[in-house]
Amino acid sequence: LDITMINDVTPIPHNGCRPPKRPRG
Repeated sequence: LDITMINDVTPIPHNGCRPPKRPRG
């Protein structure tokens, strides 16, 4: 799963209750 890409592309709370813009690359 491309969590890094999805996190920067689509705002999905996959990591919990965090903002969609989270550069964890």
